Amino acid sequence: MNPWFVFLWIIAGLFVLMGIVAVLKKPGSVYKNDKSQQNPMQGKMVRFVENEAEEENADGVRGHLEAVGNSCHQAGLYEKVFKRMLDIIVSFCGMIILSPVFLFLSLWILIEDPGAVIFTQKRIGKDKQYFKLHKFRSMKRDAPHNVPTHMLKKSEQYLTKSGRFMRAHSLDELPQLWDIFIGNMSIVGPRPGLWNQELLTAERDKWGANDIKPGLTGWAQINGRDRLEIPEKSRLDGEYTKHLSFKMDCKCCLGSFHVFWKEDDIL
Repeated sequence: MNPWFVFLWIIAGLFVLMGIVAVLKKPGSVYKNDKSQQNPMQGKMVRFVENEAEEENADGVRGHLEAVGNSCHQAGLYEKVFKRMLDIIVSFCGMIILSPVFLFLSLWILIEDPGAVIFTQKRIGKDKQYFKLHKFRSMKRDAPHNVPTHMLKKSEQYLTKSGRFMRAHSLDELPQLWDIFIGNMSIVGPRPGLWNQELLTAERDKWGANDIKPGLTGWAQINGRDRLEIPEKSRLDGEYTKHLSFKMDCKCCLGSFHVFWKEDDIL
């Protein structure tokens, strides 16, 4: 039998198997069976109301979100069909091709700081639906869980050596290929914010950037990453949303190679 034929059959079998697992895992990945973990603002437009009496959130400000209406985004043909098809194909091929990298990084993490290899965190997805985002663990096990790294005091003390390397080249984000495959994310889109980044959520609403799926990379990501202030980051995310197209996605993907090879912005 032709070896290429056998290889294609194996790949097809893996695709079907992963598809079945994805269908089974999808409800749990968006807290469908746990109402206490769901976002009360899902599907709504919001604004941020400052209140110094409230606890400081992950953006370093005090206040809360207030609903001001419902989202009315209508996805076009590219976003609804072709972008999703590309996401499935690229994420599946990426997981297969990069499997040796996944194995190497997993072993490095385990050897350096024994514990969970994958880090799971509640993030904001399309229409503000909460979902479980996956990353390679780049910090020590005692690091704060729901605080953006750039807001941590002495964040260097929490980073592992493997984590520093992975963050420098964005390799810690690779497990999100799975999040893309099951439909919680896209290859390109606004980077998913933490569930308690209320100011970021509200600023993105001004530009419609919460109406689309978050991405592994995006327009704001290749134009400054965490160095950007929240209003500027949100504006860039909105610019991507407004011009969402195959051409714009290609621009973001090509720009991501530059970010991948740089060794800064790791915090």
